[in-house]
Amino acid sequence: MTENASTAPASPDETEGVRLAVYRGFARTGRAPSVPELSALTALAPGRVRRELRTLHARHDLVLDPYDEDHIVMAHPFASVPLGFSVMGTRALWWGGCAWDSFALPHLLKDEPDVLVATRCPACDAPHAWVVGRQGPPKGDQVAHFLTPMSRVWDDVVRTCGNQRLFCSTDCVDTWLHTTGHERGYVMDLATLWRFASDWYTGRLERGYVRRDPAAAASYFAEVGLHGSFWGLPD
Repeated sequence: MTENASTAPASPDETEGVRLAVYRGFARTGRAPSVPELSALTALAPGRVRRELRTLHARHDLVLDPYDEDHIVMAHPFASVPLGFSVMGTRALWWGGCAWDSFALPHLLKDEPDVLVATRCPACDAPHAWVVGRQGPPKGDQVAHFLTPMSRVWDDVVRTCGNQRLFCSTDCVDTWLHTTGHERGYVMDLATLWRFASDWYTGRLERGYVRRDPAAAASYFAEVGLHGSFWGLPD
């Protein structure tokens, strides 16, 4: 009996091929490649592509729509749905999945000298935009507020990303928290956000990329100036 390609054991090379096709497709066009596009790019049958996408979702390498597993919602730092940020380069427009991912994109997209990150303050709706590059953080008094501690990021990763936002000031953060009933998360300035984003995704567009394990992630958080139990670090 011939084994069906979509039910054959997963091949690490095929899984990595689909991962790279997803990420490079996002980088090139600003949108998530479809299953037929991934099939053409990888020479895998559509059923096999779907299986590899589920494997990547389980590994947290991307996020599939729970109601339509053919649809890729996120492949950090890329998103296929608006979550509060747009990121404009010289040749493409991306949805920024969150403040962290939006500031990370110019560090990952080496063909872009910089990008224009735009958003609105969730508290007062004031528009904000920064030119974000690799040489140093943009100027500004705005602050980023992260709602969900790192230990719970993957409980609902889309909600997590949707609540990593940029505000006019800590006063606007406090107003938003009072209005929404949320408890305060973690606040950082633009310089810290830029450092935090600068090296987090290095290598993600290359073959053989491996996500940081919890210990390596905690070490990185400490190196860029984060602290406290929110990040799994000492206060």
